[in-house]
Amino acid sequence: MTHVSKQILMGNPDYFPIKPADYGKFMMLSLGTGTTKMEEKFDVAECSKWGLLGWLYKRGATPIIDSFSEASADLVDIQASVLFQALHCNKHYLRIQEDKLTGDMASVDVSTSKHLNGLIAVGEVLLKRQVCMVNVETGKNEPNLKRGTNKEELARFARMLSEERKARFQKLANELGG
Repeated sequence: MTHVSKQILMGNPDYFPIKPADYGKFMMLSLGTGTTKMEEKFDVAECSKWGLLGWLYKRGATPIIDSFSEASADLVDIQASVLFQALHCNKHYLRIQEDKLTGDMASVDVSTSKHLNGLIAVGEVLLKRQVCMVNVETGKNEPNLKRGTNKEELARFARMLSEERKARFQKLANELGG
């Protein structure tokens, strides 16, 4: 998305023949794999005493790896959300992510039937939840009361994509004389 936006802003019509006014045609669906419940596991006083090994592994956690992966995911979500809000087409960006997983549900290493059925149940609850959007001031995900549930928004996205596909095929047929 960033690379395409850069090419458009640089006015490179050979690369991507879209005008900045056409930004509203972008759509982004971002499906997360789930994250653990945000909890304060460590405090500053404790962390300031850690050496290299403490940052790599502490009380069953991997603090430095967790920090980098959470920060990376948050920054991508914030960047996309800010871009779509700035272009006044924030209904064209949908991020669906469960961020309160606990215990085995938060593990990527458990593949038992019980665990997988549990993840299905988490997904079904997530579909019924109100769409959330990043508050660009705080960086936190908050319910967006102007939009429906994740399930409703996924259906709306599917309709938009279907309509776009039909329009492209119709344009192609018209260009080919048929």
